[in-house]
Amino acid sequence: MIVYNHCILLTPEQEGGFTVTVPTLPGCITYGESVDECIANAKEAIELYIESLKTDGELVSSC
Repeated sequence: MIVYNHCILLTPEQEGGFTVTVPTLPGCITYGESVDECIANAKEAIELYIESLKTDGELVSSC
């Protein structure tokens, strides 16, 4: 089993919550109301993003 480690960035939003980006996966963006929700949503977004990369035969990178 391959394990990937990806850094995530949480940016506070004026209306509350955070936008979450994954710098090593351009366009992989999600949102969460709390830090815990951001982490859970980021894990799901990363899994789906990597699945899409693999399907398309693309290289998967991590930080």
